[in-house]
Amino acid sequence: MTLLRSALFVAFGVLTLLPWATLAVLISPFVGPTRLYWFCSAWAKVLLAGLGLICGARPRLLGFANLPQGRKDAVILLAKHQSALETLALFAWMPHPLAFVFKKELLYIPFFGWALGAMDMVHIDRSRRNEAFNKVAAQGRRLAAQGTWVIMFPEGTRIERGQAGQYKSGGTRLAVDTGLSVQPVACATAKVWPRRSLLIQPGEYEISVGPALSPEGQTAESLMAQVRGWIEAEMQRLDPQAYAAAAPSPAPAVAPSPARQ
Repeated sequence: MTLLRSALFVAFGVLTLLPWATLAVLISPFVGPTRLYWFCSAWAKVLLAGLGLICGARPRLLGFANLPQGRKDAVILLAKHQSALETLALFAWMPHPLAFVFKKELLYIPFFGWALGAMDMVHIDRSRRNEAFNKVAAQGRRLAAQGTWVIMFPEGTRIERGQAGQYKSGGTRLAVDTGLSVQPVACATAKVWPRRSLLIQPGEYEISVGPALSPEGQTAESLMAQVRGWIEAEMQRLDPQAYAAAAPSPAPAVAPSPARQ
């Protein structure tokens, strides 16, 4: 039954993506970035509604009152990365336009990548770290000036449920450079949509937003240690079964920022 429901959901996703992405690309020269963002975000909402109806996977949103309430208040969101689900969920449920920082390879995915490339987001070459950060910093300042929220996954890739990856400090370095507050986001999504799998289980998944963390008087590494500490503690609270079964995470691992050029 899980296999059948998952296959039906994938088919639903493809059938809705093709016309939606095509229309997004066609209208992108004629609408502003904010309208295009909400048009594409509406597809994510439809997709997640289908996920609930077909597979029985439903969201529980926590801590959203911690988010800035002003339309022009910019922030940097740093989120746990477990599966494809939190990317869709954050895109669908965040109440303000986001600019994802993502690897450029995603642009080559037919339809999905084309629509992604039409939006005002930041795509980077992860093999060229210093150049990538310089691009993130420049684009981050521009996006912050217009009130867009920048979102990054500091672990860099999807991490197995119940585990913690190495948290890279590029996001907090951007916060220190710009003075923007950081908000950690815990995403307990792998219990319904596991990493590197299209078999989706019924149940509830959580997106939990933590309190804002100021970069004032901090280094990128010390701020990232705070982000990691909040996210991993919240993940254990949200999904204790996974963490009880997994080996203990090592002491806080924060990769240093690349040297400035």
